[in-house]
Amino acid sequence: MRVALACPYAWDDPGGVQVHVRELATRLLGAGHEVLVVAPVRQAAPEPWVVPVGRPVDVRYNRSNAPIDPRPWSRAAIRGAFATFRPDVVHAHQPTAPSTGMWATLEARCPVVATFHSGATASRLYDVAAPLLRRLTARIAVRIAVSERAAAFERARIGGVWEIVPNGVETARFADALPRRDLPGGRRALFVGRLDDRKGFAVAVEAFAPLADGRHDLTLIVVGDGPARGAVDRLPPSLRSRVQLLGAVPNVDVPPIHAACDLYLGPATGGESFGIVLVEAMAAGLPVVATDIPGYDEVVTDGVDGLLVPPRDAAALATAAGRVLDDPALASRLAEAGRAAAVRFDWGVVAGRIEAIYEAAVAAGRPGRPDDPSIR
Repeated sequence: MRVALACPYAWDDPGGVQVHVRELATRLLGAGHEVLVVAPVRQAAPEPWVVPVGRPVDVRYNRSNAPIDPRPWSRAAIRGAFATFRPDVVHAHQPTAPSTGMWATLEARCPVVATFHSGATASRLYDVAAPLLRRLTARIAVRIAVSERAAAFERARIGGVWEIVPNGVETARFADALPRRDLPGGRRALFVGRLDDRKGFAVAVEAFAPLADGRHDLTLIVVGDGPARGAVDRLPPSLRSRVQLLGAVPNVDVPPIHAACDLYLGPATGGESFGIVLVEAMAAGLPVVATDIPGYDEVVTDGVDGLLVPPRDAAALATAAGRVLDDPALASRLAEAGRAAAVRFDWGVVAGRIEAIYEAAVAAGRPGRPDDPSIR
């Protein structure tokens, strides 16, 4: 099967959607499919199957940065790429965002499968545009949401029937990684994500102060970058020296960092559709302490394969993390349960479900007119 994947966000920026599309493409290629990815890029992509179709513009959305290409003239490049590749199915990611996923949906001349990743809780612009977007999404043969949380947000605005297929993770990469050797000694708590309000980086830093008190061997390892990086400067010098900022790290290089750590902190404050960083940590065998927010609660079951605390509550985060650090039996139980839970998100499971959806969409034939109410 010839599959065209449309990624709406800058291919060379870190982000969960980009990782999802890249790993799905790799899985599909390994299964013998022909794959084309269209995406906006900042510089040439190393993968020969990626066709650049625009340049990203950084847009503030859902309390984070969305590096999209909203300029509709990139449709011409997508049209040309599709004409050459002649896909059997187009898989558009986040097609309601004014970027590559939307333009690919409009240019497709074959069945369209779409995955919706947004975990936004509100969007006035989306609400206003919903009547027009319903006409666009009428072109979609199958609608996928990565979680019930994401489906609820979209269903309230564009309706339709939804398949829930979570994000995939190459669990073996995390389970089998060897520890990175250049990190500080002692015990290490890990944070991975964009350093901004939505990911709760400042909360993690605030929690680190009481957590580190009395645990003099503890270091906070931070993977990611963003506008909140200066939160660490509010710590006293003795604690600031125990926070190591690694900056943005390619996802392929992250598993050895997990393997070198003892605990994962996931203090996101909301707006998450899923919890791919939690699944990665669980696959790596790290006990997880995260916030009890929609999306995250579909990945972690409190007290079973992780501990969940209220969002924006640094004291609760520190207390829960301290319990794990001070109780090896609890840490071991959470880690073992987390590894087992992560298996259901492995790409071996997720890709198979997506392939079955492609086959059903192609067997059903081309979608009808954009205003055809029979198209779900």
